[in-house]
Amino acid sequence: MSNPQQCANIMTEKDILQDSLISQKQITDSYNTFAGECTSQQLRNAMLNILDDEHAIQADLFNCLQSHGWYQVEAAPQQKIMQAKQKFSKTV
Repeated sequence: MSNPQQCANIMTEKDILQDSLISQKQITDSYNTFAGECTSQQLRNAMLNILDDEHAIQADLFNCLQSHGWYQVEAAPQQKIMQAKQKFSKTV
């Protein structure tokens, strides 16, 4: 399928949004690493600003998928929340 029109006809809006969200997750991972390894404060600030923008894009994609019912998030049981809270409060 080398014809772009054929590929576009196969991918649904849901597929495109899911692929975009996966890409954004990888992009934010990369910018996070870049920001953490900058030797120049000016460059680090620039990377952090870009990272913030990329997180906003990721949140928009997530919200769009969730609003269409294409990304379901289960609520954690209260007991598991309390266990995690206790576990991590002991290490601080």
